[in-house]
Amino acid sequence: MLTPAQFPSVLADDYPQACEVLGLEPARDGYGLLFGQDGGGARWTVAITDTALVACALAAWDCGLEYDLSPDERYVAAALPGWPLPVAVAAPGVPDPHDPSEEEGGRPPLAPPDLETWGGAQRRLGADEIALRWWAWREQLTDDADEAAPGDDAATEEAPTSEGGAPGGATAGDEAPVAATAPDAAPDTEATNDEATSDEAATGDTTADEVATDNAAGNDTAGTVAVQHAGVRRALESAEAYLSSPPPPGRVRAAHGAVRADGPGWSLVARTDDMAFVLLDDEPGEVHPVRRGPALPALLEALDRLAARPV
Repeated sequence: MLTPAQFPSVLADDYPQACEVLGLEPARDGYGLLFGQDGGGARWTVAITDTALVACALAAWDCGLEYDLSPDERYVAAALPGWPLPVAVAAPGVPDPHDPSEEEGGRPPLAPPDLETWGGAQRRLGADEIALRWWAWREQLTDDADEAAPGDDAATEEAPTSEGGAPGGATAGDEAPVAATAPDAAPDTEATNDEATSDEAATGDTTADEVATDNAAGNDTAGTVAVQHAGVRRALESAEAYLSSPPPPGRVRAAHGAVRADGPGWSLVARTDDMAFVLLDDEPGEVHPVRRGPALPALLEALDRLAARPV
């Protein structure tokens, strides 16, 4: 799906940016993305305006049911060479997937973002992972806090980490890298025609000593969440600014029961009845937990009201 409420976050921070990556105009109702091959095996991405058809197909496939996805030509908005996401399946009876020539496609072929190095794509995938498996992350965070020795600073908590400090142990060939110590976080390798990488994640070590929550950083007289970590503070201030100056569609959206907010260099994922996690481009693989205090709940509830939701 490519709509303001649901789009492959690996591509961009918001819906208009994701459309721009694909060379599409940001339609109000969005698009469905079909990843297929022609008779010669060349990869093509077909964008259609019949989003209901794609939504029904995805729902059926998620339930293990067959669904004939045959869009009417009148709903085809564009046929783009290449695939913008890594797809783990291939059409039977045709040559192996390959990109069409630039002459054949009329433009350079689409290609998945580079996931070998930490950046916006990895950061957003990490937020996807936390939203999808919130309770696994939250439970481990609680366990880590319970194991803290008496006298430890109770104002901070340590998030689940991966071994070696690498972003989730991801390598170029990984189908779905996940945090190494997140319980029951088995990767989903099925790839269909929507967010083929939505279950991928790239998260790593957390510097818990650098993160303070609003109930630990002093009284909050300005109504904002006060934290000691400069990068986390900037992310929370940017998220709060969305309340007075609405961001582009998709910057704030509901995902897997959580609130997702993204901005230049940062991602936030939270639940309105719990805490928040922040990921930053400037700190590869690190996940910063922000516990509840006097101001965070109000911010999260306001973001939740602003969030785009699937129709």
